Amino acid sequence: MNNPVAGRWTLRFHGVGNAAAAATLGSAMATIERDGEPWLTIDCGAEGLEAFIAHYGHAPRALFVTHTHFDHIGGFERLFSIAYFDAELRGRTRVYVPASVLPLLHQRIGDYPNVAAEGGANFWDAFQLIAIGANFWHDGMRLETFEVRHHWPGTAFGLRLPGSVVWTGDTRPIPEKLKFVADAGELIAHDCALHGNPSHSGIDDLEREYPPELLDRCLLYHYASEDDGEALARRGYRIARQGDAFALASPTASQATQA
Repeated sequence: MNNPVAGRWTLRFHGVGNAAAAATLGSAMATIERDGEPWLTIDCGAEGLEAFIAHYGHAPRALFVTHTHFDHIGGFERLFSIAYFDAELRGRTRVYVPASVLPLLHQRIGDYPNVAAEGGANFWDAFQLIAIGANFWHDGMRLETFEVRHHWPGTAFGLRLPGSVVWTGDTRPIPEKLKFVADAGELIAHDCALHGNPSHSGIDDLEREYPPELLDRCLLYHYASEDDGEALARRGYRIARQGDAFALASPTASQATQA
Protein backbone atom coordinates (compact mmCIF):
# COMPACT_ATOMS: atom_id res chain seq x y z
CA MET A 1 0.00 0.00 0.00
CA ASN A 2 1.33 3.45 -0.91
CA ASN A 3 -1.62 5.68 -0.09
CA PRO A 4 -0.87 8.60 2.22
CA VAL A 5 -0.86 7.56 5.88
CA ALA A 6 -3.53 9.33 7.89
CA GLY A 7 -2.55 11.61 10.75
CA ARG A 8 -0.82 14.89 11.44
CA TRP A 9 2.91 14.45 10.95
CA THR A 10 5.62 16.80 12.21
CA LEU A 11 9.39 16.91 12.67
CA ARG A 12 10.45 18.37 16.04
CA PHE A 13 14.05 19.44 16.67
CA HIS A 14 15.50 18.82 20.13
CA GLY A 15 18.80 20.38 19.11
CA VAL A 16 20.42 21.85 16.00
CA GLY A 17 24.09 22.44 16.84
CA ASN A 18 27.30 20.75 15.85
CA ALA A 19 29.43 19.10 18.52
CA ALA A 20 31.09 22.36 19.55
CA ALA A 21 27.74 24.19 19.78
CA ALA A 22 25.73 21.47 21.54
CA ALA A 23 25.87 23.27 24.89
CA THR A 24 24.08 26.32 23.46
CA LEU A 25 22.10 24.97 20.50
CA GLY A 26 21.52 21.41 21.69
CA SER A 27 22.93 18.29 20.08
CA ALA A 28 21.45 17.58 16.64
CA MET A 29 18.47 15.34 17.32
CA ALA A 30 14.85 15.27 16.20
CA THR A 31 11.63 13.30 16.52
CA ILE A 32 9.10 12.43 13.86
CA GLU A 33 5.72 12.97 15.51
CA ARG A 34 2.32 11.57 14.62
CA ASP A 35 -0.64 13.55 15.95
CA GLY A 36 1.65 15.32 18.39
CA GLU A 37 3.09 12.15 19.90
CA PRO A 38 6.68 10.93 19.39
CA TRP A 39 6.74 8.27 16.68
CA LEU A 40 10.45 7.77 15.92
CA THR A 41 13.39 9.69 17.35
CA ILE A 42 16.62 10.24 15.44
CA ASP A 43 19.80 9.90 17.54
CA CYS A 44 20.32 10.32 21.28
CA GLY A 45 22.75 13.08 22.19
CA ALA A 46 22.97 14.06 25.85
CA GLU A 47 21.56 17.56 25.34
CA GLY A 48 18.97 16.31 22.87
CA LEU A 49 17.75 13.66 25.29
CA GLU A 50 17.32 16.31 28.00
CA ALA A 51 15.24 18.41 25.61
CA PHE A 52 13.17 15.37 24.58
CA ILE A 53 12.30 14.52 28.18
CA ALA A 54 11.55 18.14 29.01
CA HIS A 55 9.10 18.36 26.11
CA TYR A 56 7.32 14.99 26.27
CA GLY A 57 7.72 14.16 29.95
CA HIS A 58 9.23 10.72 29.29
CA ALA A 59 12.15 9.10 27.49
CA PRO A 60 12.08 7.99 23.83
CA ARG A 61 10.41 4.68 23.05
CA ALA A 62 11.93 4.19 19.58
CA LEU A 63 15.20 5.51 18.14
CA PHE A 64 17.16 5.39 14.89
CA VAL A 65 20.92 5.83 15.20
CA THR A 66 22.68 7.63 12.34
CA HIS A 67 26.29 7.22 13.52
CA THR A 68 28.36 7.02 16.68
CA HIS A 69 29.91 10.41 17.32
CA PHE A 70 29.14 11.28 20.92
CA ASP A 71 27.05 14.35 20.20
CA HIS A 72 24.63 11.84 18.62
CA ILE A 73 24.83 8.97 21.13
CA GLY A 74 25.95 10.59 24.39
CA GLY A 75 22.52 10.22 25.99
CA PHE A 76 22.50 6.44 25.89
CA GLU A 77 24.00 5.95 29.35
CA ARG A 78 21.17 7.93 30.92
CA LEU A 79 18.65 6.19 28.68
CA PHE A 80 19.98 2.84 29.89
CA SER A 81 19.32 3.84 33.50
CA ILE A 82 15.82 5.04 32.68
CA ALA A 83 14.89 1.91 30.76
CA TYR A 84 16.70 -0.84 32.66
CA PHE A 85 15.55 0.11 36.15
CA ASP A 86 11.90 0.43 35.11
CA ALA A 87 10.28 -2.99 34.79
CA GLU A 88 7.64 -1.55 32.45
CA LEU A 89 10.27 -0.19 30.07
CA ARG A 90 13.07 -2.75 30.24
CA GLY A 91 13.67 -4.33 26.83
CA ARG A 92 10.90 -2.32 25.17
CA THR A 93 12.73 0.73 23.82
CA ARG A 94 13.39 -0.04 20.18
CA VAL A 95 16.83 0.97 18.88
CA TYR A 96 17.25 0.65 15.11
CA VAL A 97 20.93 0.57 14.08
CA PRO A 98 22.40 0.10 10.57
CA ALA A 99 24.28 -3.21 10.66
CA SER A 100 27.70 -1.71 9.85
CA VAL A 101 27.25 0.88 12.62
CA LEU A 102 26.30 -1.67 15.27
CA PRO A 103 29.86 -2.84 16.16
CA LEU A 104 30.94 0.79 16.58
CA LEU A 105 27.93 1.58 18.75
CA HIS A 106 28.60 -1.44 20.95
CA GLN A 107 32.28 -0.53 21.33
CA ARG A 108 31.42 3.03 22.32
CA ILE A 109 28.48 2.57 24.67
CA GLY A 110 27.65 -1.12 25.14
CA ASP A 111 30.96 -2.73 26.09
CA TYR A 112 31.59 -1.16 29.48
CA PRO A 113 32.19 -4.02 31.96
CA ASN A 114 29.57 -4.58 34.65
CA VAL A 115 27.23 -1.85 33.41
CA ALA A 116 25.19 -2.08 36.61
CA ALA A 117 27.15 -1.99 39.85
CA GLU A 118 24.94 -4.73 41.25
CA GLY A 119 25.95 -7.01 38.37
CA GLY A 120 23.65 -9.24 36.36
CA ALA A 121 22.96 -6.71 33.61
CA ASN A 122 24.09 -6.38 30.02
CA PHE A 123 23.82 -2.96 28.40
CA TRP A 124 21.45 -4.13 25.68
CA ASP A 125 19.10 -5.77 28.21
CA ALA A 126 17.54 -2.32 28.57
CA PHE A 127 16.62 -2.09 24.89
CA GLN A 128 15.14 -3.97 21.96
CA LEU A 129 18.14 -3.74 19.65
CA ILE A 130 17.32 -4.17 15.94
CA ALA A 131 20.07 -4.33 13.32
CA ILE A 132 18.81 -2.97 9.99
CA GLY A 133 19.81 -2.78 6.34
CA ALA A 134 18.54 -0.63 3.49
CA ASN A 135 15.03 -0.60 4.93
CA PHE A 136 13.22 -1.52 8.11
CA TRP A 137 9.72 -1.66 9.57
CA HIS A 138 8.57 0.52 12.44
CA ASP A 139 5.03 0.67 13.78
CA GLY A 140 3.75 -1.12 10.68
CA MET A 141 5.49 1.22 8.22
CA ARG A 142 8.52 0.69 6.01
CA LEU A 143 11.33 3.25 6.20
CA GLU A 144 14.54 3.47 4.18
CA THR A 145 18.17 4.13 5.09
CA PHE A 146 21.04 5.34 2.92
CA GLU A 147 24.76 5.77 3.40
CA VAL A 148 26.04 9.35 3.65
CA ARG A 149 29.47 10.99 3.34
CA HIS A 150 30.77 11.48 6.87
CA HIS A 151 34.27 10.40 7.87
CA TRP A 152 34.61 6.71 6.91
CA PRO A 153 32.49 4.65 4.47
CA GLY A 154 29.79 2.52 6.07
CA THR A 155 29.78 4.45 9.36
CA ALA A 156 27.02 7.06 8.90
CA PHE A 157 23.50 6.83 7.49
CA GLY A 158 20.47 8.94 6.70
CA LEU A 159 16.79 8.11 7.04
CA ARG A 160 13.80 8.43 4.71
CA LEU A 161 10.12 8.28 5.54
CA PRO A 162 8.88 8.17 1.94
CA GLY A 163 6.75 11.06 0.82
CA SER A 164 7.33 12.91 4.08
CA VAL A 165 10.89 13.59 5.27
CA VAL A 166 14.54 12.80 4.53
CA TRP A 167 17.08 13.21 7.34
CA THR A 168 20.66 13.34 6.07
CA GLY A 169 22.47 13.07 9.38
CA ASP A 170 26.02 14.39 9.33
CA THR A 171 27.25 14.51 5.76
CA ARG A 172 29.03 16.23 2.93
CA PRO A 173 26.79 16.97 -0.09
CA ILE A 174 25.15 13.84 -1.53
CA PRO A 175 23.39 14.91 -4.75
CA GLU A 176 23.56 11.42 -6.24
CA LYS A 177 21.79 9.99 -3.18
CA LEU A 178 19.12 12.65 -2.86
CA LYS A 179 18.21 12.21 -6.52
CA PHE A 180 16.77 8.84 -5.51
CA VAL A 181 15.88 9.09 -1.81
CA ALA A 182 14.24 12.53 -2.00
CA ASP A 183 12.37 12.11 -5.28
CA ALA A 184 8.84 12.41 -3.85
CA GLY A 185 8.85 16.01 -2.66
CA GLU A 186 10.04 15.21 0.88
CA LEU A 187 11.27 17.86 3.30
CA ILE A 188 15.06 17.43 3.46
CA ALA A 189 16.61 18.07 6.88
CA HIS A 190 20.25 18.65 5.91
CA ASP A 191 23.55 19.04 7.73
CA CYS A 192 24.80 22.52 6.84
CA ALA A 193 27.10 25.05 8.46
CA LEU A 194 28.07 28.48 7.25
CA HIS A 195 31.44 27.01 6.32
CA GLY A 196 32.07 23.39 5.33
CA ASN A 197 34.90 21.06 6.27
CA PRO A 198 36.02 17.56 5.23
CA SER A 199 33.16 15.86 7.09
CA HIS A 200 30.31 18.41 7.03
CA SER A 201 28.53 20.48 4.40
CA GLY A 202 28.82 24.25 4.16
CA ILE A 203 26.29 26.41 2.40
CA ASP A 204 28.70 27.08 -0.48
CA ASP A 205 28.97 23.31 -0.95
CA LEU A 206 25.21 22.90 -1.19
CA GLU A 207 24.83 25.85 -3.55
CA ARG A 208 27.51 24.38 -5.80
CA GLU A 209 26.17 20.82 -5.88
CA TYR A 210 22.39 21.04 -5.45
CA PRO A 211 19.87 22.46 -7.93
CA PRO A 212 17.58 25.28 -6.72
CA GLU A 213 14.56 22.96 -6.52
CA LEU A 214 16.40 20.72 -4.08
CA LEU A 215 17.71 23.63 -2.00
CA ASP A 216 14.17 24.96 -1.70
CA ARG A 217 13.21 21.76 0.12
CA CYS A 218 16.20 21.81 2.48
CA LEU A 219 15.85 22.64 6.16
CA LEU A 220 19.29 23.35 7.59
CA TYR A 221 20.63 22.25 10.97
CA HIS A 222 23.97 21.25 12.58
CA TYR A 223 25.49 24.71 12.36
CA ALA A 224 28.19 26.17 14.60
CA SER A 225 26.48 29.07 16.39
CA GLU A 226 23.30 31.10 16.60
CA ASP A 227 25.00 33.82 14.54
CA ASP A 228 25.87 31.29 11.82
CA GLY A 229 22.27 30.11 11.76
CA GLU A 230 21.03 33.66 11.33
CA ALA A 231 23.57 34.22 8.55
CA LEU A 232 22.17 31.18 6.73
CA ALA A 233 18.65 32.56 7.18
CA ARG A 234 19.70 35.95 5.78
CA ARG A 235 20.90 34.14 2.67
CA GLY A 236 17.33 32.99 2.15
CA TYR A 237 17.46 29.47 3.59
CA ARG A 238 15.18 27.79 6.08
CA ILE A 239 16.97 26.89 9.28
CA ALA A 240 15.80 24.81 12.20
CA ARG A 241 16.08 26.17 15.73
CA GLN A 242 15.97 24.16 18.93
CA GLY A 243 12.35 23.36 19.78
CA ASP A 244 11.00 24.09 16.30
CA ALA A 245 8.39 21.73 14.84
CA PHE A 246 7.78 21.58 11.09
CA ALA A 247 4.67 20.18 9.43
CA LEU A 248 5.32 17.19 7.17
CA ALA A 249 3.38 15.76 4.29
CA SER A 250 1.64 12.51 5.13
CA PRO A 251 3.96 9.59 4.39
CA THR A 252 3.41 7.32 1.42
CA ALA A 253 5.48 4.58 3.07
CA SER A 254 4.39 1.00 2.54
CA GLN A 255 2.22 -0.31 5.34
CA ALA A 256 1.97 -3.80 6.70
CA THR A 257 -1.33 -5.55 6.09
CA GLN A 258 -2.89 -8.35 8.05
CA ALA A 259 -2.79 -11.75 6.34
